[in-house]
Amino acid sequence: MKTQSLVLILPSSKLLKLLFTLLLFGFGFAAGIFSSFHLSTSPSLQPQIFVQPPTPSPSLPPPPPPAVLDHTEALDASTSSEVMHDMSEEELLWRASMVPRIQKRPSNVVPKVAFMFLVKGELPLAPLWDKFFEGNEGFYSIYVHTSPSFSGSTPKDSVFHGRRVPSKDVKWGGLNMLEAERRLLANALLDLSNERFVLLSESCIPLFNFPTIYSYLMNSTNVHVEVFDEPGQTGRGRFNKRMQSHLKLHQWRKGSQWFEMDRSLATEVVSDEEYFPLFQRHCRACFADEHYLATFLNVKFPSRSTNRTLTWVDWSKGGPHPARFWRQAVTVDLLESMRNATSCSYNGMSTRICFLFARKFLPNSLDRLIRFAPQLMGFNQSYNGDLIH
Repeated sequence: MKTQSLVLILPSSKLLKLLFTLLLFGFGFAAGIFSSFHLSTSPSLQPQIFVQPPTPSPSLPPPPPPAVLDHTEALDASTSSEVMHDMSEEELLWRASMVPRIQKRPSNVVPKVAFMFLVKGELPLAPLWDKFFEGNEGFYSIYVHTSPSFSGSTPKDSVFHGRRVPSKDVKWGGLNMLEAERRLLANALLDLSNERFVLLSESCIPLFNFPTIYSYLMNSTNVHVEVFDEPGQTGRGRFNKRMQSHLKLHQWRKGSQWFEMDRSLATEVVSDEEYFPLFQRHCRACFADEHYLATFLNVKFPSRSTNRTLTWVDWSKGGPHPARFWRQAVTVDLLESMRNATSCSYNGMSTRICFLFARKFLPNSLDRLIRFAPQLMGFNQSYNGDLIH
């Protein structure tokens, strides 16, 4: 009996164990389904996906400022009130060297005088020049070469506003003085209506009214560049023997840097590839501005110049610099003496008008110049086409 009951019990225990296992499995499966459903419907338990934001690209440099004049406009600078451009020095000189093949000027193109100011910074006598130019618009152009570091501005109602050309540093007595003069000429040559070219400084003043000066220059048959031979240390003594392959000592000349020339000579100067490079190599400290142009004319165009400057300067005190005129020195008598200092030849005739400009006037002389000059010189007149005799 005991043996039989044991046989019956054993199968029952296996069955219970199987049922218990299935029950555990079913409970675990149900718990898994419940947990999955709960997680999918609860926002706070949503799995978080982190996406790394893209790395910003490096900032690009700002675009360059637009050029005031593009290269096409630079060929006819008379159409713009601005003369600043983006040309290199090489391109500027190349464009300035171009010559119209048709010599006859169109009837609607008015010949102009280019007034080129080589200055250090400000133009303290600008108000006087404003009065000089007033009423004569269309008969002149203005170009200003100043230090690149100069950050001053010009009043918008001044004739000098917007007339600053691309410039480089200039040192007194250095070759870069001559380079600045050529740069001014080249910029002025871009305007095909400019026929006469005058170099001035910030200390220069006009001695006559605009109609007189315009007529004097336009009707002149010569250019006005001072040319003379000086045998001393400040003349022939500055000649560098290394130049002898292209230039001889007896051809060496000296003269004032304050010149006046016509378009033909101005084109020759900016196009010179023989003597200017010679000065660049061997005259870097020989006061090239006093020797290059005078020597260039003596060698290539000896009969073109009157051999005198149109700018009155007082060298009576000696030394490397001319006399300067302070406020107290400016009188009617002084101005009259400059206007009628001597007699000279103009187109083969004798005249008392030998100097059209004068220097060196200091900034504090402006108020007295404004008081005396306009009435004395007749600044209220406009050019009407009359010739000077």
